[in-house]
Formats: sequence, structure tokens, C-alpha cells
Amino acid sequence: MPLLPLLLAVALALPLSLVCAVAIGASGIGWGRAVSHLWAGLTGGTITPEQIPEYTIVWELRFPRAVLAAVVGAGLAATGVAVQAMVRNALADPFVLGISSGASVGANAVLIFGAFGALGVWALSTAAFVSALLAMALVYAIAGSAGGLTPVRLVLTGTALYYGFSAITTFMVFAAEHGEAARSAVMWLLGSLGGANWDAVPIAAGAVLAGLVHLGLSARRLNALAMGDETCAALGVDPDRLRRELFVVCAAVTGAVVAVSGAIGFVGLMVPHAVRMLVGADHRRVLLLAPLVGAVMLVWVDVLSRVLLAPTELPVGVLTAVIGVPCFVVLMRRRGYAFGGRA
Repeated sequence: MPLLPLLLAVALALPLSLVCAVAIGASGIGWGRAVSHLWAGLTGGTITPEQIPEYTIVWELRFPRAVLAAVVGAGLAATGVAVQAMVRNALADPFVLGISSGASVGANAVLIFGAFGALGVWALSTAAFVSALLAMALVYAIAGSAGGLTPVRLVLTGTALYYGFSAITTFMVFAAEHGEAARSAVMWLLGSLGGANWDAVPIAAGAVLAGLVHLGLSARRLNALAMGDETCAALGVDPDRLRRELFVVCAAVTGAVVAVSGAIGFVGLMVPHAVRMLVGADHRRVLLLAPLVGAVMLVWVDVLSRVLLAPTELPVGVLTAVIGVPCFVVLMRRRGYAFGGRA
């Protein structure tokens, strides 16, 4: 399909989705008042004392949560594109490198045992990000060899460490002395944006933006890498060096995203394939559209997680799987799709 109309449509859908996410909720704030409070927050307008409770819900709770959902969705979708090209595996997603499960160990240490308590509100994000970086270093150390950072070694190492870190996390949950701590840990493992605030947005947005810029500038090299190492080298691109670059960028972005949202699966797997079906396998086109599609998708999934069983909140990762699996199956069946093209 033509790229420009799709790009404009999704780019327009994103701010509209953010506004809808602010207006929809269980608190009974009308659309008009919600938009008015949002405008006041964006422009520095004044509000009356009677409006403070509603303004707080809109500006301090719903809007940062919607923005963070967009940032996380964009980051997961873009890194999904890069990881699938890096390991040349259609089943790969940002979590195949074992980074998310490594972050889970640090996050659960905070939720269950109170580690990093001196950092206050930053304890969870800091512990998750630091443990994600440690997991990245471990994967790199094990997968690296004299022959370079090969796709097979990356996938096997990441998968093995994923199960290892998951086992540690499961043990920590069972060892929790308080049921509420275990429940919080499980909620985080399934993905949740319930703890979103304005402090978390700049860090995650900065990491995702830097990753998007790097991947966008590397789009031509990604096209070469997706063709295989020999073809890549023949086109003047060092596959080992590029794979190392992509590994660090994807791990850093995934770690930053997981640190603020938990392990939200399926976005990085489904969105890249859906976008390729629409605009082809050229990474210059895919990397323009995929982050926007991922952002819009996760904003609406988060809205559903808040309203389906209100006031109870569903884990976002559960809904991405429930929605994503049938959509993915339908896309595969309709298009006869194979990675990078048609079967």
C-alpha cells in the first residue's frame, strides 16, 4: 500500500487516541470537561478549586499514562523490527534476548523484598533497568565467539537465560511473605501502566527516541542484514559490527521500556509483521510506520485494561495476547505471509 496515506492516517490517529484515552474512564468525567482539563494542562490555563480533583485525574493520572503507553508501544514495535532482522527469525521479538526476564528479577526484588528502598519512587525503575543491563552483558558475554555475534547463538543464549531468569523470578514470587507483594509482582510480570507518572515519561521517551533515530539511520543496513551475512558483507556492511550495534540499542530500549511498564508481550512480534504486510519489507518504510502503529495499539489496549472490568484493572500484557493472537493468525492466513515477503 502507498506509504504516505498510511503514515498520515496513523500519525493523525495517535493524538486522537491520546485525547480519547484521557476522556475515557470510570470516574465519570465527561468528554468536554476532560478535554478542557487537558487543554488547561497543556497551555498552563487556570482551573477553579472545584475542578482540582478532576484536573488531577486527567493531567496527573490519565494523560501521563496514555503518553507512556504510546512511548512503550513505539519502542517495542521498533525494536521488534530490528530484532527480527538481527536474528533473521520471524518469531523473534524484543524479549527473545532475555533482557525483559533479567529486568523482572530486579523489579521483583524491589516489589517483594524491598531492595533499593533508599531510592524511593525510583527504586523499581532503577532496579529493573540495572538488572536489564546486567542481563544484556551476560547474554553478550555468553553469545559472543570468535566467529562474531551470530543469530543462532543470540537466540539460543537469550532463550536459555530467559528461562533461567524466569525461574529466579518465580522462586521470588513463591518466597514472598505477603500476598499483596506477590500480586504486585505478578501484575508487573504481565505488564501494567498503572504506576505511570510524569517522572517516568522523559526517561523512557528519551531512550525510545534515541533508539528510533539510530534504527532509522540504520534502515539501509538492516535491509542488507536481512538478506544474510554473505550478501550483507558483499554490499559493504559488516554484519558482526551491525549486529553488535543493534544488540546494544535494542537491549537498552527494551530495558528502559520494561523498567516503566513491565513485560508487555506480543507488540514487538505482531506489529512488525502487520506493517510489513501493508508497506513491504523495506526497513526504511517499516521503521517509519511501525512505531506509530505500536503506539496507537498500546494506547487503546491500555484504555481497555482500565475500563473492561472497572474498577479492577487488567494486566496490559494479557490483553495484548488476547487481541494479538487471533489478529496474527488472521493476517497469516489471509496473506500467505512469509518473513520479509510472500510465501
